[in-house]
Amino acid sequence: MVALGFGAGMAVRFFHTSDWHLGQFFYNHSRQYEHQQFLTWLIEQIKDKQPHALLIAGDVFDVINPASSAQKQLYQFLADAHSAAPHMQTLMIAGNHDSGYRLEQVEPLLEKYNAKTVGIVRWNTEHRLDFDRLILPIHNEYQEIVAWCIALPFLRPAEITGHGEATQDSQQAIEYIHQALIKEALQRKTADQALILMSHAHMQGADESKESERPIIIGNHEALSTELFSPEIDYVALGHLHKPQKVQSPHVRYSGSPIPLSFSELNYKHQVLEVNIDPDLSENRLEMNPLYIPRTVQLHRLSGELDEVLTQLTLLPAGEISDIDQRDYLDIEYYSLTPPPPDLRKKIEDLLPPERYRLVRISRKYLQQSSSEVHASKIDLAPPTPEQLFEQLWQKMGYSQDEQVKQDFMTLLQDAQQSEHKMKTADNT
Repeated sequence: MVALGFGAGMAVRFFHTSDWHLGQFFYNHSRQYEHQQFLTWLIEQIKDKQPHALLIAGDVFDVINPASSAQKQLYQFLADAHSAAPHMQTLMIAGNHDSGYRLEQVEPLLEKYNAKTVGIVRWNTEHRLDFDRLILPIHNEYQEIVAWCIALPFLRPAEITGHGEATQDSQQAIEYIHQALIKEALQRKTADQALILMSHAHMQGADESKESERPIIIGNHEALSTELFSPEIDYVALGHLHKPQKVQSPHVRYSGSPIPLSFSELNYKHQVLEVNIDPDLSENRLEMNPLYIPRTVQLHRLSGELDEVLTQLTLLPAGEISDIDQRDYLDIEYYSLTPPPPDLRKKIEDLLPPERYRLVRISRKYLQQSSSEVHASKIDLAPPTPEQLFEQLWQKMGYSQDEQVKQDFMTLLQDAQQSEHKMKTADNT
C-alpha cells in the first residue's frame, strides 16, 4: 500500500471504479447482497479518505431496464455517499449495458446528491459537441476547480455519426470527438489543474473476461487505440473490461468490476483505484493506490476426472450458511471416458456439505480415448438437426443417454412439426 500525499495545493484526489452491474443475476441467483456489501464498504472508504470525486466509468446497471431494486440500490448509495462526504462529486457515464437516457432522466435527483451523469454524447443545433455536458469540472472542498474530467459514455454509432464531414462513419467520429474534447479541455484548464478522461470502451492490448463481458464493436473496429489519448491527459479512467489493469501506459487504467461477474474472474483482485494527481510536481505527479474489495461470497470451480472431482467435493469447506444469498457458488467441470451415472447431480449434492453451496452448473468435457490415437476431423457445414441439438444439450448438462427421454422428445418434435405443417397448409388454401 502506497500512502498518498493528499495534502497540498491544487492536487486532486479521486476514486476510480466501474462495471458495478447492479441487478445482475448469476445463474438465476440475485447478486443484491454482494453488491450491497460492496457499496457499504465503499461508503466506509469515502468516509475515511474524503476524495474530491468518485468516477464510475460505466455499466452501472446490468441491463438497460434495471429492476426497481437495483435503481433503489444506486440512489440510496448516492444519498449515503453525499452524507459521508458532502463536498465529493460523483461522476457517472453510461456503459454498453446501460441506457444513457435512463441515467440522465433523474438529473434533479442526482444534483441533490452532488452527482452528475453523462449518458449520451450530445450535440447542439449546429452539430457541434455540447462541451459543457461532456467536460466537467472537479472541485476541492474549498470549491476551487482542481481538475477537469472529459466524460465519454459508450459511443453508439447512431449517436455520434451524421454531424458533418468529420463524423461520416464511426471511426471518423470517434477520432473527431476525442480530438475536439481534448482541445477544448486544454483551453479551459490552467497549469495547476489536472486533466482526466473517463471512457467506457474496449482498448487494444487489454485482457478481457471471456465469460462475462459483452463484446463492443464500433464501426467494425473491435477495440480502440490508446493513441486517441493526448499526452497532456494525466489519467484515463476506463470501464468495460472487468480485470483491473493498465493499458500500454501506467496512467491508462481499467479499475475492473467490484465483484466477480463470472467464474473466469475467480482470481481477480477486485479493487477501487485511489488516485492522486498533483500538477505542481514535475515528477511523480500521479500516485495510485488499489483499495482491495473484500469478497463476501466465494466462488469455487472444480475440474478434472469425474472421480477426482468427487474427491474434491469432500474437501470443500463446511459450515452452514442460513441465508441462501450468502452461500458460496460452485461450478463443476468434469472429464469422463464413460457415460456418467444418471443420478450424478444427486450424487454430487449428497457429497456437498449441507446448506453451504449453490451448485450452479455441472458440465462435461470430452477426451479422446487415447492421446496417441489421431482422429480424422471433418467440418460438417450442414446445420444440426433438432435431434442432434437435443442430444448435444443433454450431454452438456451431464446426463447419460436415456432412450425413454429421447423417445419423449421425438414425440414432442413430431407433434410440433405436424402443427407447423397444418398451419402452412391452411395459409396456402
